[in-house]
Amino acid sequence: MAARYVMGVDVGTTSTKAVLYETDGSAYESAYAHYPLIKENPEMAEQDLDEIFSAVLKTIKAVTEKAGLGPTDIAGIGFSSAMHSLILLDGEGKPLTRSITWADNRSKKYASMLKHSEVGQRFYEKTGTPLHPMSPLSKILWLKAEKPDLFQTARWIIGIKEYILWRLFGEFVVDYSVASATGLFNIREFRWDEEILEFCGITGNMLPLPVSPGHQLSGLSEEVAELLGLAPETPFIIGGNDGCLANLGMGAIRAGTATITIGTSGAVRMTSDRPHLSPEGRTFSYILDENHYVNGGAVNNGGNIFDWAIRQFLPANIPDEDLYDKAMEMIANVAPGADGLVFHPYLNGERAPLWNADARGNFSGVNMLHTRDHFLRAVLEGICLNLKDVLAAVIRMNGEPIKIMASGGFSRSQLWRQILTDIIGMPIEFPETFESSCTGAALITLKSLGLVESVDDAEAMMGASIEHQPDADSKAVYAALFPRYQEMSRLLQEFYTEK
Repeated sequence: MAARYVMGVDVGTTSTKAVLYETDGSAYESAYAHYPLIKENPEMAEQDLDEIFSAVLKTIKAVTEKAGLGPTDIAGIGFSSAMHSLILLDGEGKPLTRSITWADNRSKKYASMLKHSEVGQRFYEKTGTPLHPMSPLSKILWLKAEKPDLFQTARWIIGIKEYILWRLFGEFVVDYSVASATGLFNIREFRWDEEILEFCGITGNMLPLPVSPGHQLSGLSEEVAELLGLAPETPFIIGGNDGCLANLGMGAIRAGTATITIGTSGAVRMTSDRPHLSPEGRTFSYILDENHYVNGGAVNNGGNIFDWAIRQFLPANIPDEDLYDKAMEMIANVAPGADGLVFHPYLNGERAPLWNADARGNFSGVNMLHTRDHFLRAVLEGICLNLKDVLAAVIRMNGEPIKIMASGGFSRSQLWRQILTDIIGMPIEFPETFESSCTGAALITLKSLGLVESVDDAEAMMGASIEHQPDADSKAVYAALFPRYQEMSRLLQEFYTEK
């Protein structure tokens, strides 16, 4: 009997997810593995390579076992991963570094120098990657300048997904989608950019071979295949980056649909048939596949900031399992606008809309009547107002959306969904898609295997969704608040010192 399932695996910043789908796109089974982000100082954000590789094996194995599958029941496995990671390997493939993630800020001095130069603007226009310490371009310049002995030892410069696939198949390949977020890849010519490589002091043979997101790898070792419960010839599809695949997995493949995601961080995106770049360098343009680009802006500060606020503002005697529900109960006690209390959520620096690694969070408008409840509501509103700020920049480059969709862990809260809708001021659809980046990887897999004709079929494969309409009174409050929020964020820029 023909294989009935495909799997999508998403290698994220603090967890790896694997989801099993039937070939009609409906989710069937899932598994998760969590791991810490290594922060030995405030600017560091790294991952342990063995932990990540083990998490990938663990989640694939868990899904096959939970679903009771045989070795030939899975038609293929597609991969998604977080963008912007960098790993140095020596000539024998031995790691010289951990995985340096998008959240690592140690290269901010070099990103700032590029950002304020003509050559930096030219690089941005070629690559679609904003000039920020998140990008491998900045990380390479930092390592070259401050760790020259280590850098000179490197034979390979790769990311986390490339490392996993090399461990599994012994090949150094990277999909166009992940490559397009490195700051080294020409997004119009689909190749490593020679001018940028020369500027960095590296050559193309130090980088993985760029391939289509539908590229297949096969030939697992007998040992790994037996561990995972797969046939050795099971095709692994290289897939794309998590942001682009999240858009695909939500069915937001056509022009005119904007998506908002809030996980640990967050993003606003719109799919197009060509790149759209901001003259100020405030938006990105990454490749989904040969026919689609995803344009938008990503933020550092999403659900992680709400988690921080819960720890700071909730009473210590509340059990951990009740914290989230209690926080929502407290927020519901406060009127929209938090009685004038405004929060800028830049606790981790910020990517869009500021692209300033030195930005910091702040509360303003504090008075004696504000309670813990007000501070919690202001934090949640600040996260959403920041995304509205990014959406405004994306709309300037891509045009007004005809539809807005949103997803992420926050969407399980009816209150948070409604606050986001009221702040954006337009109806928002919340699809019931399960792990949208995994779903996007599964859809790329279906296309690669010839089980669907085009990724344009994604919209038709999506299931039910919940739609929220903005409340007129709340919308008016936030419409009046947003200009103040935006103006204050720009005025405070002069106090964020770039070093």
